[in-house]
Amino acid sequence: MIRIGVDFGGTKIEAAALDAQGRFLARVRAPSPKAYDAALETVRDLVAEAERQAGARAPRVGVGIPGSVSPVSGLIRNANSTHLNGRPLQADLEAALGRPVRLANDANCFALSEATDGAGQGARVVFGVILGTGCGGGVVVDGQSLSGRNGVAGEWGHAPLPWPKADELPAPDCWCGRRGCLELWVSGSGLGRSWKPGADGAAVVAAAQAGEPSAVAALRAYVDRLGRGLALVCDVLDPDVIVLGGGMSNLDALYDRLPAAIAPHVFSDVFATPVVKAAHGDSSGVRGAAWLWPT
Repeated sequence: MIRIGVDFGGTKIEAAALDAQGRFLARVRAPSPKAYDAALETVRDLVAEAERQAGARAPRVGVGIPGSVSPVSGLIRNANSTHLNGRPLQADLEAALGRPVRLANDANCFALSEATDGAGQGARVVFGVILGTGCGGGVVVDGQSLSGRNGVAGEWGHAPLPWPKADELPAPDCWCGRRGCLELWVSGSGLGRSWKPGADGAAVVAAAQAGEPSAVAALRAYVDRLGRGLALVCDVLDPDVIVLGGGMSNLDALYDRLPAAIAPHVFSDVFATPVVKAAHGDSSGVRGAAWLWPT
């Protein structure tokens, strides 16, 4: 018995075969096509290769995707890989793979992986955060991924930055059509833009570590903004643990500095929620997709 998971990212698509204990039997990836039909073919071929390497065929496939499935139409919406929007991705993947497919937001898959046997293992309520090119969030309660009545649970990246300061107004436009979304501020690319046009988060971190004053200031503002955003999540969800993933999660200073940035904004006289780094790194997305189906 094996599980197959697929991480349908904007730059790459990855498929993996896992055994019943969650250990990798195979892991393959390819660049993510920008055309819909080509993307379906890439998923089909990657799954076939993962199963060939694992020496077994999975009866079902779990797929983590950017965006979410509309509970009304069954079509993909809110994906920054815009060629997926408005498409019946689940039905098309089931036809391409010849078996049932379960879809979930990629951040939900990340959170499920970490809650199952990662940094959130044993916690009842886990909030998983992806801080990369964009900003995603996923919620797991009692070992089950929570999608919500409208299929948008955990989508904190497209809530507005709370308690904005004078230099954060007027709020910038977001690709989603709203203004001032958290993704614009707390993603790695958002950190880069706040420092210099065209910079990414890694460049800011490197410059700050070298003592460049404007980069130090940009990173300080980033931690403050991320703290405010996570405080809003704590006021609504009050998770037992917050797990960080994505490129920015590799900044070790976050784990020392974030609790103090969150605490003043939480509507409580105590803030004891640990903020921890993902145990499985960039493997969590594809692992969580595989965990979408029970054995």
